[in-house]
Amino acid sequence: MAKKRLVLILGPTAVGKSRLALRLAADFNGEIINCDSMQVYRGFDIGTDKPGLEMRQQVPHHLLDIIDPHDQFNAATFVSFALKAIEEIISRHRLPFVVGGTGLYIKALIDGLFPGPGRDPQIRQQIEEEGRQYGFPHLHAKLMTIDPEYGRKIHPNDRIRIVRALEIYTLTGRPISEHFKKTQPYLKDFLIVKIGLKLDREELKSKIEERVERMFARGMVEEVKQLLAKGVNPKAPPFQALGYKQVLRYLRKEISLEEAIELTKKETKQYAKRQMTWFRQMSGITWFNPEEYEKIKMFLKEKLGN
Repeated sequence: MAKKRLVLILGPTAVGKSRLALRLAADFNGEIINCDSMQVYRGFDIGTDKPGLEMRQQVPHHLLDIIDPHDQFNAATFVSFALKAIEEIISRHRLPFVVGGTGLYIKALIDGLFPGPGRDPQIRQQIEEEGRQYGFPHLHAKLMTIDPEYGRKIHPNDRIRIVRALEIYTLTGRPISEHFKKTQPYLKDFLIVKIGLKLDREELKSKIEERVERMFARGMVEEVKQLLAKGVNPKAPPFQALGYKQVLRYLRKEISLEEAIELTKKETKQYAKRQMTWFRQMSGITWFNPEEYEKIKMFLKEKLGN
Protein backbone atom coordinates (compact mmCIF):
# COMPACT_ATOMS: atom_id res chain seq x y z
CA MET A 1 0.00 0.00 0.00
CA ALA A 2 1.38 3.43 -1.00
CA LYS A 3 2.34 5.73 1.83
CA LYS A 4 0.22 8.78 2.56
CA ARG A 5 2.05 11.94 1.54
CA LEU A 6 2.37 15.37 3.07
CA VAL A 7 4.44 18.44 2.18
CA LEU A 8 5.66 20.82 4.87
CA ILE A 9 6.72 24.35 3.87
CA LEU A 10 8.41 26.28 6.66
CA GLY A 11 10.68 29.26 7.18
CA PRO A 12 10.86 32.63 8.91
CA THR A 13 8.20 35.30 8.67
CA ALA A 14 8.07 37.32 5.41
CA VAL A 15 10.24 34.83 3.49
CA GLY A 16 7.49 34.01 0.96
CA LYS A 17 5.95 30.73 2.19
CA SER A 18 2.34 31.53 1.24
CA ARG A 19 3.17 32.57 -2.32
CA LEU A 20 5.31 29.49 -2.95
CA ALA A 21 2.73 27.15 -1.36
CA LEU A 22 0.00 28.56 -3.59
CA ARG A 23 1.98 27.79 -6.77
CA LEU A 24 3.01 24.31 -5.61
CA ALA A 25 -0.49 23.39 -4.43
CA ALA A 26 -1.88 24.47 -7.80
CA ASP A 27 0.72 22.37 -9.66
CA PHE A 28 0.44 19.28 -7.42
CA ASN A 29 -3.34 19.11 -6.90
CA GLY A 30 -2.94 20.24 -3.30
CA GLU A 31 -4.72 22.03 -0.50
CA ILE A 32 -3.09 24.28 2.09
CA ILE A 33 -3.27 23.86 5.87
CA ASN A 34 -2.29 27.00 7.77
CA CYS A 35 0.36 26.55 10.46
CA ASP A 36 0.53 30.12 11.77
CA SER A 37 -0.67 30.51 15.36
CA MET A 38 -2.26 33.93 14.69
CA GLN A 39 -3.94 33.39 11.31
CA VAL A 40 -6.42 31.05 13.02
CA TYR A 41 -8.13 34.06 14.67
CA ARG A 42 -11.13 35.71 13.04
CA GLY A 43 -10.80 39.40 12.26
CA PHE A 44 -7.01 39.57 12.62
CA ASP A 45 -6.13 39.81 8.94
CA ILE A 46 -3.74 42.60 8.03
CA GLY A 47 -1.25 42.16 10.85
CA THR A 48 -1.05 38.39 10.34
CA ASP A 49 -0.67 38.78 6.54
CA LYS A 50 -3.47 36.25 6.15
CA PRO A 51 -4.00 34.87 2.62
CA GLY A 52 -6.76 36.89 0.96
CA LEU A 53 -9.94 35.76 -0.75
CA GLU A 54 -8.29 35.61 -4.18
CA MET A 55 -5.63 33.16 -2.93
CA ARG A 56 -8.23 31.05 -1.15
CA GLN A 57 -10.32 30.85 -4.33
CA GLN A 58 -7.32 29.56 -6.32
CA VAL A 59 -6.50 26.78 -3.82
CA PRO A 60 -8.54 25.56 -0.81
CA HIS A 61 -7.10 26.76 2.53
CA HIS A 62 -7.74 25.23 5.97
CA LEU A 63 -7.35 26.46 9.57
CA LEU A 64 -7.87 30.14 8.75
CA ASP A 65 -10.48 32.16 10.71
CA ILE A 66 -11.51 29.21 12.89
CA ILE A 67 -11.17 30.71 16.39
CA ASP A 68 -12.80 33.68 18.13
CA PRO A 69 -10.29 36.27 19.43
CA HIS A 70 -11.00 35.59 23.12
CA ASP A 71 -10.29 31.84 22.79
CA GLN A 72 -6.93 30.23 23.51
CA PHE A 73 -5.34 28.22 20.70
CA ASN A 74 -2.42 25.92 21.40
CA ALA A 75 -0.31 23.15 19.86
CA ALA A 76 -2.72 20.39 20.95
CA THR A 77 -5.68 22.19 19.35
CA PHE A 78 -3.68 22.80 16.19
CA VAL A 79 -2.71 19.12 15.91
CA SER A 80 -6.32 18.02 16.37
CA PHE A 81 -7.57 20.37 13.60
CA ALA A 82 -4.61 19.68 11.30
CA LEU A 83 -4.91 15.87 11.47
CA LYS A 84 -8.61 16.10 10.59
CA ALA A 85 -7.85 18.41 7.64
CA ILE A 86 -5.02 16.13 6.43
CA GLU A 87 -7.30 13.08 6.37
CA GLU A 88 -10.08 15.00 4.58
CA ILE A 89 -7.66 16.28 1.91
CA ILE A 90 -6.23 12.78 1.35
CA SER A 91 -9.75 11.35 1.10
CA ARG A 92 -10.28 13.68 -1.87
CA HIS A 93 -7.09 12.26 -3.47
CA ARG A 94 -5.35 15.58 -3.06
CA LEU A 95 -2.00 16.50 -1.49
CA PRO A 96 -1.90 18.30 1.89
CA PHE A 97 0.56 21.20 2.21
CA VAL A 98 1.18 22.31 5.81
CA VAL A 99 2.49 25.87 5.58
CA GLY A 100 3.70 28.23 8.28
CA GLY A 101 6.35 29.40 10.68
CA THR A 102 5.06 28.39 14.12
CA GLY A 103 7.83 25.93 15.03
CA LEU A 104 6.12 24.50 18.10
CA TYR A 105 3.03 23.54 16.09
CA ILE A 106 5.12 21.94 13.34
CA LYS A 107 7.09 19.95 15.91
CA ALA A 108 3.91 18.80 17.68
CA LEU A 109 2.39 17.63 14.39
CA ILE A 110 5.51 15.81 13.17
CA ASP A 111 6.95 14.46 16.45
CA GLY A 112 3.79 14.10 18.52
CA LEU A 113 2.59 15.82 21.69
CA PHE A 114 4.25 15.35 25.05
CA PRO A 115 2.22 12.68 26.90
CA GLY A 116 2.96 13.86 30.44
CA PRO A 117 0.49 15.39 32.91
CA GLY A 118 -0.96 18.89 32.80
CA ARG A 119 0.19 21.69 35.06
CA ASP A 120 -0.43 21.76 38.80
CA PRO A 121 -0.41 25.39 40.05
CA GLN A 122 0.18 24.42 43.70
CA ILE A 123 3.19 22.21 43.00
CA ARG A 124 4.61 24.77 40.56
CA GLN A 125 4.30 27.48 43.19
CA GLN A 126 6.20 25.35 45.74
CA ILE A 127 9.01 24.64 43.26
CA GLU A 128 9.18 28.32 42.19
CA GLU A 129 9.37 29.36 45.85
CA GLU A 130 12.25 26.94 46.46
CA GLY A 131 14.00 28.38 43.40
CA ARG A 132 13.62 31.94 44.65
CA GLN A 133 14.90 30.94 48.09
CA TYR A 134 17.91 28.82 47.09
CA GLY A 135 18.49 29.82 43.45
CA PHE A 136 17.67 27.97 40.24
CA PRO A 137 21.12 26.31 40.01
CA HIS A 138 20.07 24.55 43.25
CA LEU A 139 16.93 23.27 41.51
CA HIS A 140 19.02 22.24 38.51
CA ALA A 141 21.30 20.21 40.81
CA LYS A 142 18.18 18.55 42.23
CA LEU A 143 17.03 17.74 38.69
CA MET A 144 20.45 16.24 37.89
CA THR A 145 20.01 13.70 40.71
CA ILE A 146 16.62 12.48 39.46
CA ASP A 147 17.02 12.95 35.69
CA PRO A 148 20.66 13.52 34.62
CA GLU A 149 19.74 12.80 30.98
CA TYR A 150 17.40 15.80 30.80
CA GLY A 151 19.40 17.90 33.27
CA ARG A 152 22.44 17.83 30.98
CA LYS A 153 20.39 19.24 28.10
CA ILE A 154 19.27 22.42 29.84
CA HIS A 155 21.02 25.44 31.35
CA PRO A 156 21.14 25.69 35.18
CA ASN A 157 19.24 29.00 34.92
CA ASP A 158 16.52 27.74 32.54
CA ARG A 159 13.75 28.35 35.08
CA ILE A 160 10.80 27.30 32.89
CA ARG A 161 12.17 23.88 31.90
CA ILE A 162 13.61 23.10 35.34
CA VAL A 163 10.30 23.87 37.07
CA ARG A 164 8.32 21.82 34.54
CA ALA A 165 10.67 18.82 34.86
CA LEU A 166 10.49 18.86 38.67
CA GLU A 167 6.71 19.33 38.56
CA ILE A 168 6.32 16.25 36.33
CA TYR A 169 8.58 14.18 38.57
CA THR A 170 6.58 15.25 41.64
CA LEU A 171 3.28 14.37 39.93
CA THR A 172 4.28 11.04 38.36
CA GLY A 173 7.38 9.80 40.17
CA ARG A 174 9.04 9.39 36.76
CA PRO A 175 11.60 11.68 35.09
CA ILE A 176 10.55 13.89 32.19
CA SER A 177 13.01 12.13 29.84
CA GLU A 178 10.98 8.91 30.27
CA HIS A 179 7.79 10.73 29.30
CA PHE A 180 9.47 12.18 26.20
CA LYS A 181 10.37 8.65 25.05
CA LYS A 182 6.67 7.74 25.08
CA THR A 183 5.75 10.56 22.68
CA GLN A 184 4.08 8.97 19.65
CA PRO A 185 4.36 10.67 16.24
CA TYR A 186 0.95 11.05 14.57
CA LEU A 187 2.30 10.86 11.03
CA LYS A 188 4.66 7.91 11.36
CA ASP A 189 3.15 6.16 8.32
CA PHE A 190 3.50 9.26 6.11
CA LEU A 191 6.04 10.27 3.55
CA ILE A 192 6.77 13.83 4.71
CA VAL A 193 8.69 16.19 2.46
CA LYS A 194 10.09 19.18 4.39
CA ILE A 195 10.87 22.27 2.33
CA GLY A 196 12.58 25.15 4.12
CA LEU A 197 12.75 28.67 2.69
CA LYS A 198 15.53 31.06 3.62
CA LEU A 199 17.14 34.28 2.43
CA ASP A 200 20.40 35.90 3.43
CA ARG A 201 20.08 38.04 6.54
CA GLU A 202 20.02 41.46 4.87
CA GLU A 203 17.48 40.40 2.24
CA LEU A 204 15.16 38.96 4.89
CA LYS A 205 15.46 42.14 6.98
CA SER A 206 14.50 44.15 3.91
CA LYS A 207 11.47 41.88 3.23
CA ILE A 208 10.35 42.25 6.86
CA GLU A 209 10.59 46.04 6.66
CA GLU A 210 8.59 46.05 3.40
CA ARG A 211 5.93 43.83 4.92
CA VAL A 212 5.54 45.99 8.03
CA GLU A 213 5.31 49.17 5.91
CA ARG A 214 2.68 47.44 3.75
CA MET A 215 0.67 46.31 6.80
CA PHE A 216 0.41 49.84 8.15
CA ALA A 217 -0.32 51.27 4.69
CA ARG A 218 -3.16 48.73 4.25
CA GLY A 219 -4.90 49.94 7.40
CA MET A 220 -3.44 48.05 10.35
CA VAL A 221 -4.39 50.82 12.79
CA GLU A 222 -7.94 50.94 11.45
CA GLU A 223 -8.26 47.16 11.78
CA VAL A 224 -7.28 47.35 15.46
CA LYS A 225 -9.76 50.20 16.06
CA GLN A 226 -12.55 48.15 14.45
CA LEU A 227 -11.70 45.09 16.55
CA LEU A 228 -11.77 47.16 19.74
CA ALA A 229 -15.06 48.77 18.65
CA LYS A 230 -16.55 45.27 18.26
CA GLY A 231 -15.68 44.58 21.88
CA VAL A 232 -12.55 42.46 21.44
CA ASN A 233 -10.61 42.66 24.71
CA PRO A 234 -7.16 44.26 24.25
CA LYS A 235 -5.83 41.40 26.38
CA ALA A 236 -7.17 38.77 23.93
CA PRO A 237 -4.43 36.34 22.74
CA PRO A 238 -4.11 37.64 19.14
CA PHE A 239 -3.56 41.19 20.43
CA GLN A 240 -0.22 39.91 21.77
CA ALA A 241 0.93 39.29 18.18
CA LEU A 242 3.59 41.39 16.48
CA GLY A 243 2.17 44.63 15.12
CA TYR A 244 -1.04 44.44 17.12
CA LYS A 245 0.56 45.04 20.50
CA GLN A 246 2.50 47.98 19.06
CA VAL A 247 -0.67 49.51 17.59
CA LEU A 248 -2.41 49.14 20.96
CA ARG A 249 0.46 51.07 22.55
CA TYR A 250 0.09 53.77 19.89
CA LEU A 251 -3.67 54.03 20.51
CA ARG A 252 -3.00 54.35 24.25
CA LYS A 253 -0.68 57.27 23.30
CA GLU A 254 2.35 55.52 24.85
CA ILE A 255 4.30 55.75 21.59
CA SER A 256 4.02 57.58 18.26
CA LEU A 257 2.88 55.86 15.05
CA GLU A 258 6.46 56.01 13.71
CA GLU A 259 7.70 54.32 16.89
CA ALA A 260 4.99 51.64 16.56
CA ILE A 261 6.14 50.90 13.00
CA GLU A 262 9.84 50.82 13.91
CA LEU A 263 9.20 48.63 16.98
CA THR A 264 7.18 46.21 14.86
CA LYS A 265 10.06 45.97 12.38
CA LYS A 266 12.63 45.43 15.13
CA GLU A 267 10.64 42.78 17.02
CA THR A 268 9.67 40.97 13.80
CA LYS A 269 13.36 40.68 12.85
CA GLN A 270 14.10 39.26 16.31
CA TYR A 271 11.24 36.79 15.90
CA ALA A 272 12.54 35.66 12.48
CA LYS A 273 15.93 34.99 14.07
CA ARG A 274 14.30 32.84 16.77
CA GLN A 275 12.33 30.95 14.11
CA MET A 276 15.52 30.07 12.22
CA THR A 277 17.18 28.90 15.46
CA TRP A 278 14.19 26.58 16.02
CA PHE A 279 14.16 25.25 12.44
CA ARG A 280 17.90 24.51 12.46
CA GLN A 281 17.22 22.01 15.26
CA MET A 282 14.73 20.11 13.08
CA SER A 283 15.96 17.25 10.93
CA GLY A 284 15.24 16.40 7.30
CA ILE A 285 14.63 19.91 5.95
CA THR A 286 15.89 20.73 2.43
CA TRP A 287 16.51 24.48 2.14
CA PHE A 288 15.84 26.67 -0.88
CA ASN A 289 15.71 30.31 -1.86
CA PRO A 290 11.97 31.09 -2.34
CA GLU A 291 12.67 32.32 -5.88
CA GLU A 292 13.99 28.90 -6.99
CA TYR A 293 10.54 27.71 -8.01
CA GLU A 294 11.50 25.31 -10.79
CA LYS A 295 14.22 23.77 -8.63
CA ILE A 296 11.76 23.28 -5.74
CA LYS A 297 9.16 21.84 -8.11
CA MET A 298 11.65 19.30 -9.52
CA PHE A 299 12.78 18.36 -6.01
CA LEU A 300 9.18 17.78 -4.93
CA LYS A 301 8.38 15.71 -8.02
CA GLU A 302 11.40 13.52 -7.32
CA LYS A 303 10.53 13.07 -3.63
CA LEU A 304 6.87 12.30 -4.28
CA GLY A 305 7.63 10.05 -7.21
CA ASN A 306 5.42 12.11 -9.56
